[in-house]
Amino acid sequence: MSTINQAGVDLTPPRADEKRRFPIFSKRHTTIATTLALLAWTVAVFDYGLFGTLLPAMQQEFGWTAPEAYAINTWIAVGTAVVCFAIGPVIDRLGRRKGMMVTIGGTAVISGLTAAIPTGIPFLSNGLLVLIRSFGGLGFSEQAVNATYMNEVYQVTEVADKRKRPGFHYSFIQGGWPLGFLLASALALAFLPSLGWRALYLMATIPAAIIVWVISRKLKETPQFELHRKLTELEKHGNPDDAHALARSYGVEHSSAAPLKRIWEPHLRRNTIVFSLAWIINFFGITIFSVLGSSVLKNAKGVQLSDAFWMLIIINLLAYFGYVFHGWIGDKIGRKRTIIGGWIISGICFAVMLSPIATSPFMIILTYGAGLFFLVGPYAAIQYFMAECYPVSCRATGTAFIGAMSQPGTIIGGALFTGLAAGSGTGTAALWVGALGTLVSGILMFAAKPPVEAVLEDHPHE
Repeated sequence: MSTINQAGVDLTPPRADEKRRFPIFSKRHTTIATTLALLAWTVAVFDYGLFGTLLPAMQQEFGWTAPEAYAINTWIAVGTAVVCFAIGPVIDRLGRRKGMMVTIGGTAVISGLTAAIPTGIPFLSNGLLVLIRSFGGLGFSEQAVNATYMNEVYQVTEVADKRKRPGFHYSFIQGGWPLGFLLASALALAFLPSLGWRALYLMATIPAAIIVWVISRKLKETPQFELHRKLTELEKHGNPDDAHALARSYGVEHSSAAPLKRIWEPHLRRNTIVFSLAWIINFFGITIFSVLGSSVLKNAKGVQLSDAFWMLIIINLLAYFGYVFHGWIGDKIGRKRTIIGGWIISGICFAVMLSPIATSPFMIILTYGAGLFFLVGPYAAIQYFMAECYPVSCRATGTAFIGAMSQPGTIIGGALFTGLAAGSGTGTAALWVGALGTLVSGILMFAAKPPVEAVLEDHPHE
């Protein structure tokens, strides 16, 4: 079935000065899109989060020391970065729907392969683990597909509240990050002692495979991408004037430049640089407090591993509401202010958690929970803000490229953390790399520029 027919985009040659509007996305299709985007992201994060959650157990079976385990995590981040950088232009070429299928389908395969990695052959086992887990970057890139797809859906939906408060509604989807980690912690608590870590990876393959099948049957492509595909086709067949005329009728900008080249054009370059630097440094905090949470609680605060899983379940529940809060407040006071405030507060909360003040389980959960609330919550605002900063032709490339900058952040943050932890202990390393990095990333966001060009394109005839 043709997705062009489904979307009903008028792709015929326009009359001179004709103004067209994109067809409306029905309430039913909007609900399906929102639900599948949330499920896809939660399952992708479940696989991504399992590695950090199960690292202490895997460390025991593979025979790593704590610094070796952190080093393996860093090498995986290098491979993940390569995969993430490659996926954005692919999504701008394939489409949002197929992009979602590729990222989640890849997650299903990687989860299954991780469960099959042999132990006891040090070099081969470690090499296979790094290679296979690097492709976990497919699942991580799912958020770039979601941000691109839902930004376009909410512009043309018939649901008035979703058009008026897109950040708030998108926040429920981006909240799949703590839900995925919560799922990883809860299932590890329930099944790790009896079934071992391999069974948990096998559990991650099943929902991912089901979601790919449902996406292939139910998800509808956005009309903006249908237009973009037609413009690319006209350009390819040597009809650039027809492409520009059709683009003009919808009030969008058409460019024959490659998406990866476009995000460095003068009017888009500043945001590409600012967002990239902010993500790199913020992921010092994400790596330490979100991905390696069980290791930090065990090694910095002396918490037993089973207690750490319980704490992380409560902490990630609090973090989910962080997404909803930041999505809601971003619509009210602006996404940029929301991101700056959240990350600065987060850095302060984590510093308190790591200090001698936080000794009781209540204080550890309160300060860690508040830190994660303000660390991950702003991602509901920043993902949507980034999608607003790029035109349709390079939107997925822009969001995926910046998202990929998380991996250099994981690599640099992981290396600094590993080095400092070896010399000064986990607590000191988490404070100077994680808490300080989070605070600095908030300050960096002051330099982001309001997304004038892309906003004009998203609301062309208003």
